[in-house]
Amino acid sequence: MPDPLSATFAALADPTRRAILARLAQGEASVGELAAPFSISQPAVSKHLKVLEQAGLITRTRAAQSRPCKLDAARLREISDWLETYRRFWDESFDRLDAYLAQLQKGDPDAPKN
Repeated sequence: MPDPLSATFAALADPTRRAILARLAQGEASVGELAAPFSISQPAVSKHLKVLEQAGLITRTRAAQSRPCKLDAARLREISDWLETYRRFWDESFDRLDAYLAQLQKGDPDAPKN
């Protein structure tokens, strides 16, 4: 099995699974409720749910005959933390670019030349 981060990204790569997560962000739902907006079968939705569950993005409980699904956002937090490093990189890169452009606009003779 791939590492948790890879499994999460693989699960999120599918638009149907992202739509399911978006629906679950509004609250718990049954498989039938999750399948309703899609033009795919309930067993196909169940397969998507299995992928999301294996990636740690959702949990399923048993309530009588149904198995309601619920978003488990902890794994999404891990992705957010991982992406934060790259966000800082881009922010710092854009800050340096802004400073360089400001120097050029002022006609600063010490501005680095390429």
